[in-house]
Amino acid sequence: MATVAVVHRQPALWRQCHRTAGIGICRLHTNSSNASSKEHYKVLVLGGGTGGITMSARMKRKLGAENVAIVETSEMHYYQPIWTLVGAGAKDLASSGRPTASVVPPGVKWVKSNVQEIDPDTNTVRTDNGMEISYQYLIVALGLQLHYDKIKGLPDIEDWVKFKIGSNYSVETVEKTWSALQNFKEGNAIFSFPNTPVKCAGAPQKIMYLTDAYLRKTGKRATANVMYNTSLPVLFGIKKYADALWEIVKNRDIQVNLRHNLIEVRANKQEAVFENLDNPGETKVFEYEMLHVTPPMGPNPVVKGSSLADEGGWLDVNKETLQHNKYPNVFGIGDCTNLPTAKTAAAVAAQSTILDRTISKVLKNEKPDRKYDGYTSCPLVTSYSTVILAEFDYSGQPLETFPIDQSKERRTMYHMKADVMPHLYWHGLLKGFWGGPGPYRKIMHLGMK
Repeated sequence: MATVAVVHRQPALWRQCHRTAGIGICRLHTNSSNASSKEHYKVLVLGGGTGGITMSARMKRKLGAENVAIVETSEMHYYQPIWTLVGAGAKDLASSGRPTASVVPPGVKWVKSNVQEIDPDTNTVRTDNGMEISYQYLIVALGLQLHYDKIKGLPDIEDWVKFKIGSNYSVETVEKTWSALQNFKEGNAIFSFPNTPVKCAGAPQKIMYLTDAYLRKTGKRATANVMYNTSLPVLFGIKKYADALWEIVKNRDIQVNLRHNLIEVRANKQEAVFENLDNPGETKVFEYEMLHVTPPMGPNPVVKGSSLADEGGWLDVNKETLQHNKYPNVFGIGDCTNLPTAKTAAAVAAQSTILDRTISKVLKNEKPDRKYDGYTSCPLVTSYSTVILAEFDYSGQPLETFPIDQSKERRTMYHMKADVMPHLYWHGLLKGFWGGPGPYRKIMHLGMK
């Protein structure tokens, strides 16, 4: 399952701060949008993405709605994992979003604002609408930031459709991927992967496989060169699944260029410039007929500017308990953290179970006793009807739910990705009832995993 993005429309796409999920509008919970005041909550949650909404629901059940508040500015919450299929024309964008108010747990205070400053030394948070909120416990779920602006030439492009550019990482650009795919005539279809941490690391190549399938279906594949230019030294980080994917790219005549990082787009010439990371300074220019951009990503700026961050700017938490390494009343979940695992919604689900348990123990002045193993999942969409379901842990070893070889393309896994997971997300995870497949894995494997 991929991660989710909270998107708030702003004049310039590249100035947006995208996080792991967000949404808004309901009569049953309270809403604070404009104030110059001080408030206090036992638990304050920062961010209304996947992790934030999930933990708000869990904390409401644990402590009561009146003791929980969530800070989130976005009016809409999006289930980003489905954007892979939106970009390929298999799902509608409208199906991926719901009002934030409809997902904030009823009764929980919704502070409709941006977080401006976190001061863990005084247990306070300041918002951009003038509020100062104090807390007893803080859960940080602010996601990460997309940096389209770091690709030279890209912020200057007003009409992505005209220049056949798309990106499945933004609500503003995901439908432009589908336009570029439909308007493809002949030439290079190029898919990039940046030289930074990313959320849903499989997404840049999922749309590549779907593009290959679409071009075959429409009779254009013979005049197309499908190309994956990735900054990574591998096709996928887990060998079992990488081996399967190498077979697929070989059989489908897809060109893979490792250690190639997109640094510039020359839209008027329909050229993309990549740097050879094995020989810094060396660049190569590729003409394109379609370009899918995965933007560089980085830590949330509020987290990065606080004493909660590690040297890289990510929230510094214990990788087993999700408790902050310096401030014991601060916890983190999702893309904003420095957890050494893939940033996906599936990871958030597994983390939410552990974090719930950790907080329960801390509330009782007891030592956390459950450990997060780094579980994460990536449903690698390889066509309009098949998926390789990659599941793995901190060690990079497969941690599969089903007692079958999940490195094989399967129709059943596509159905799960396209139809089952969205339902599980909206009705299970966001309500705090789904904590990942761990218990079911043990049953499936007769207690052996």
